[in-house]
Amino acid sequence: MSTPAPVRAPPGEPGDASLVFACAPTNDLWRALEDAGVGASRHDDAAAAIRAAPGGGAVLLLADGYPAAPTLLTPDLMAEASRRRLRLFVEFPGWLPDLETGLARTTQYGRAVVGSDAFGPGLARLRIVGINDCHYVPVAAAAADLVLARVAGFDTAVFGLPDSGVQPLLFVHPSRADLMVAATKLSNFVTARYAPADAWGLIWRYILGWLQRGRAQVQPAWTPAVRPSFAPEAVLPATVERAAFRRGVAWIHRAKLLIHPSWQHLVEGAVAYPDQVAPAPAADLPEGDGSLGLLEGFNARIRHDGTQAMRWWLRNDCINECAMACAFSGVLDSAAADRTVAANLHDFVYLKSPLAQGSRADPASASFGLLGWNTTAKYYEDMDGFGVYYGDDNARALLGTMASAALLQTGRWDEPLLRCLLANLRTTGRRGFRGNRLDEKPLQEHGWRHYRDSEVVNFAPHYEAYLWACFLWAYARTGYEPFLTSAAAGIRATMAAYPAQWHWTNGIQQERARMLLPLAWLVRVRDTAEHRGWLRFMAAELIAAQDACGAIREELGDLAMGDFGPPKTNADYGLHEATLIQANGDPLSDLLYTTNFAFLGLHEAAAVTGDAEIRAAADRLAQFLCRIQVRSEQRPELDGAWFRAFDYRRWDYWGSNADAGWGAWSIESGWTQAWITSVLALRQMNSSLWNLTADSRVAAHQEELLKLMELT
Repeated sequence: MSTPAPVRAPPGEPGDASLVFACAPTNDLWRALEDAGVGASRHDDAAAAIRAAPGGGAVLLLADGYPAAPTLLTPDLMAEASRRRLRLFVEFPGWLPDLETGLARTTQYGRAVVGSDAFGPGLARLRIVGINDCHYVPVAAAAADLVLARVAGFDTAVFGLPDSGVQPLLFVHPSRADLMVAATKLSNFVTARYAPADAWGLIWRYILGWLQRGRAQVQPAWTPAVRPSFAPEAVLPATVERAAFRRGVAWIHRAKLLIHPSWQHLVEGAVAYPDQVAPAPAADLPEGDGSLGLLEGFNARIRHDGTQAMRWWLRNDCINECAMACAFSGVLDSAAADRTVAANLHDFVYLKSPLAQGSRADPASASFGLLGWNTTAKYYEDMDGFGVYYGDDNARALLGTMASAALLQTGRWDEPLLRCLLANLRTTGRRGFRGNRLDEKPLQEHGWRHYRDSEVVNFAPHYEAYLWACFLWAYARTGYEPFLTSAAAGIRATMAAYPAQWHWTNGIQQERARMLLPLAWLVRVRDTAEHRGWLRFMAAELIAAQDACGAIREELGDLAMGDFGPPKTNADYGLHEATLIQANGDPLSDLLYTTNFAFLGLHEAAAVTGDAEIRAAADRLAQFLCRIQVRSEQRPELDGAWFRAFDYRRWDYWGSNADAGWGAWSIESGWTQAWITSVLALRQMNSSLWNLTADSRVAAHQEELLKLMELT
């Protein structure tokens, strides 16, 4: 993807040839104008550039020292530029005539917002654009074309600009009409992956047009450093799904998620960082083999050099899900190393890590058999991460284990697999609901029977649905009736409560997507007209929001029923988990909470029903995912991944980055990467997750475990 081809200045007029740069040869803007064929000259320092510029020309003083050092502009240089009637563009300046500048600052929540009509109708006032890791020089200017402010919104600052804290970013000097100032480094737009790309084409067209006094329309041409693999209308190769699968699994290795003994100490050191978000492992570090686990994935915040920090968490769900993806690679591509990684990752979770040890390995404990959420020793003040039990995380870890066991043809995890299934079942209430999560301390205080005997109702498929799918799978493999009874009761009540009583987490669409898997597997164990009707109905509800390109549009439900909706005010932006959209109609697909699980659900629904419409929707979604898989030569650690947010109208990675933990540009190793690759693999094998795992022998441990867990 690139910006539109530049328009050249008419011959004989002072146009693009009059542009003179003071910058390093690696500067993004300089290289983009070179790529566009724009005639310009470059010098290493400001004085040389000003001396070389023709009278009436234009000079750009760009911020080579950003963010550590401001750009050098002096009264003498300014006087010389004025004497020669130059128009001057300076970014990240340490001094300005007649304006006081402060020491450079940065911001956690600030976003760039269009503050005027300078960019034309394509970039209207209050439009939001992304300047990642924005460092700026504080300066007072009454009017600015771009400002920095904490604002809520998807494309537009929906609540306007706040009354305070608004920082000018781009403006014409109020008393020097020949000087345009950028308080930050705008020319870092390729390296730092400013977004969306179409907006930056308009911004640079305006700046360069101003410099040339409107005599020419000059626009840089560039290929974004990180971009979708295919354009929306590109003809896809016949092997595109297999290639996307391979690249997706290769990303796990390339991103250095697999911990190696030589840098295991970095995992421990990351605890000192807020939320354990620390610099990602260096590219030259050796890769582990899964024996020490796997990191969660990339944080959403993009630094000025284009890198992203890593979330240094070790989570039961991500580890077991990625093990599944590697197991598929081991079978489909005969990758022996990936078979080893898959086995080692599961062994780490079930046999080595605290996730399944301690009270979770003690038959006398109420948490016996459960999988802890993460390995953090002090997740909250009074608890560790492995004493937190999310049912949906346990469920996805179990699904990953089921698949790996089948692919690797081993029963080595059958006992802990069934043990965890029974542990979740015995802490599920009488009506088939378990609640969002359980914690170690109250679980030990009350005992597991307290939860089994409860009357809890929780119409929240995000938290409940995948455990129902696991229970249905367990019933089919063991014949243990309570698995079916619990799942069927919860599913029936939830379908009757749709949609008015459904609680949604980050959006109503993800709740629909989560319901597809248990509904498909309910048909597997009880193939009735009613159950098929439920499945077709829920699939149709989801497919109704599928765009022609294959994307599933994100959607909010009743705001009163949502846990993590959009920000309610500008000040609310960034304070909690949140949806990626601000309002229904925003053209966004969420690959962390919705699209990934819709892909699995539609695949399993098509497999059990043979429904042509459902199968076509799954096919469209597969092509969409292959198209938007990340392609990057500059950032190989991101190549082959899928970000959480994708704007399918402008075909760019974009969304509201309000989520405090897993924002628009985050990459989740398990939820996103592992499930997309695994469903692509199932499609290559012409199989379903249900059929793949049909020969499981977990029932061999049933009698012993029922007695041990006092369920007989």
